[in-house]
Amino acid sequence: MDHKALAMEMRGLREQVTGITDTAVAAADGLLIAADTAEDIDPEGLAAIAAAGLGLARRTTAATGRGTLHQTVAHGSHGCAAVYAVGESALMVVLGDEGVDLDRLHEETRPALTRIGSILTAPETVPAVAAVRGAGPEAV
Repeated sequence: MDHKALAMEMRGLREQVTGITDTAVAAADGLLIAADTAEDIDPEGLAAIAAAGLGLARRTTAATGRGTLHQTVAHGSHGCAAVYAVGESALMVVLGDEGVDLDRLHEETRPALTRIGSILTAPETVPAVAAVRGAGPEAV
């Protein structure tokens, strides 16, 4: 996985939407993949909670015949937490302060989710042995 590209997507979203304070990408089971969070946020805990919330929201939409879940948003007195499905196997959680524009957040997140999904599912590339610096015939 291209961690640099993933970090750029997360940072880019933060720069495009005023009010985003923190972002994280995790596997659907809650395992943290990448985080761009403040020091007072536990990224592993955030990933686990977001995965649990995503699971409940998926079950709710399925049980009520509402189709495939795209996102869920929890509003608090100091902002919101939006959790977006990235395919079936991952999620992105975005925390925003009181001033975050949710319509803009959702609009800017859609293309970012597509790119993040591509990053997460891209096959690993391993350099050929001959292309590795210092690798000669004895390395084969």
